[in-house]
Amino acid sequence: MGKKFKVTFRGNEVIEFEEGTTFKAISESFKHNFSYDILVAKADNDIVDLSETLKKKCNVDFFDRSSELGNSVYMNSAVFILILAVRNVLGSEALVKTEYSIDRGIYCSIENAKVNKDVVNNIYKEMLEIVKDDYAFTKVSVSRIDAIKYFRKLGRLDKVNVLKYISNTYINLYRISDIYDYFYGKMAYSTKQINDFKLTYLKDNGFVISLPDTVNPECTLDYVHHEKVFNKFLDYTKWGKIIGIENASDLNRVVSQAKISEYINLAEAHYDSQLASIAEDISNSKKNIKVVLIAGPSSSGKTTTSKKLDIYLRSKGYITHPIGLDDYYLDLDKRVLDENGVPDFESINALDIELFNKNLSDLLDGKKVNLPTYNFVLAKREYNGNYLQLGEKDIIIVEGLHALNDELTMSIDNSQKYKIYISPLTQINIDNHSHVHTSDIRKLRRIVRDSKTRGHGAKETLKMWPSIKAGERNNIYRFQDDVDTVINSALIYEIGVLKTYVEPLLFNVEETDAEYPEALRLINFLRNFLPIPSDDIPPDSVLREFIGGSCFKS
Repeated sequence: MGKKFKVTFRGNEVIEFEEGTTFKAISESFKHNFSYDILVAKADNDIVDLSETLKKKCNVDFFDRSSELGNSVYMNSAVFILILAVRNVLGSEALVKTEYSIDRGIYCSIENAKVNKDVVNNIYKEMLEIVKDDYAFTKVSVSRIDAIKYFRKLGRLDKVNVLKYISNTYINLYRISDIYDYFYGKMAYSTKQINDFKLTYLKDNGFVISLPDTVNPECTLDYVHHEKVFNKFLDYTKWGKIIGIENASDLNRVVSQAKISEYINLAEAHYDSQLASIAEDISNSKKNIKVVLIAGPSSSGKTTTSKKLDIYLRSKGYITHPIGLDDYYLDLDKRVLDENGVPDFESINALDIELFNKNLSDLLDGKKVNLPTYNFVLAKREYNGNYLQLGEKDIIIVEGLHALNDELTMSIDNSQKYKIYISPLTQINIDNHSHVHTSDIRKLRRIVRDSKTRGHGAKETLKMWPSIKAGERNNIYRFQDDVDTVINSALIYEIGVLKTYVEPLLFNVEETDAEYPEALRLINFLRNFLPIPSDDIPPDSVLREFIGGSCFKS
């Protein structure tokens, strides 16, 4: 009989297992605590595959697809199944590219093969067969040099180039059937665990693989197409190809050649061109636009964007007036309460909608209006003689969580509104099989800003993130289609800059913290990018809103 070690689950349940027992076998003793298949384990300080074995006593936790870490593993595993299915259906020449996140899924394209609805359906059927056959995801540790030689022989230059900038002597590859691939995250134990997904054909060799998410882990929801956001993704992807930056290795090459300042300027000019186009659109519009409304998810750069748009509109001869929604908060004693009995600042009902609409209506009728100011210390509204009266070329700019909700501006005719949805829709990926989550860019931005402006550590921001996401689902995403335009606030170089600020903060998350697995996932993600200094970033950049040094007052 072999040596036994104590395994402590979540600090209280203790069971002894023999040395060499797989974490998959160990997880069987604790699966009654989970609603879905356990996909990955945390043993003391390490995130480990279920195929790894017990070598010492340890504290252990497990993760299914309802968690951030487990959902990331589920997504990686589903993509690997997709890669094998495409090979089996279309042959080895067909190359899958995971492009970007969209509506709880990933937009994918296939090179060197013609794709239509029937082909996508055949790929889906093949994926189901792969799941049914229950292939194991096998991890293989190989030297980085040998991996580079292997992928170069296959013509997989995206893998070759990304591995060039990793300093590890050894790296992990994963295998299912006879295919090996490199991913920066973990894999599930076997294909049978990845039993829920959908494929939706779009156009031009593209389709979306939809998966369960942490909000709806029980099943995969039908894909909902968001045309304007999708087209903005496509535009940015095409632009990335034009300037030669599609993957992390492309950006790393520019950094290693000391040419990053040129690309910073290109990225800033591309972002500014969107604002110039909007100002031109408003100027040429046959509508009598008097109110510009800007909203987007957390850390999209709304503040900088609204202030820069103000400049572009003024260059067209408009006189702009920003109105803050925060000044229309109800007094604390009139505030609605959430399910925990505390004031709900994110609900639209926390605002005095009636007063906001009356003020807007009076302004558009040419009346002089005394605008309120909210005193956050006293938690009440005040009037300090902030009078405003609009002229013929005056435009109001409203930026905030509920700006796109028509309930906020119900008294204003749609012909007088111009609605803008903003989000960092990043197109840069790690390689052709590992896309960058849009929400990860916002998460990194938020961690850096919270540290600088609120004194929060990464742990606090990561802890808040689920409630932040809930607020976005309830108050922003459902309005993203009913807009005049979409602004992409992603900057093609920003991950390298954010890395220099956020990496130390992530390392400060303790191994015993509930947020540690997510912090470690982000650390591993950032290892694919070389650091970029912030010296050449202009003071009016949207990135300055997060890293500091902005010329705009908050």
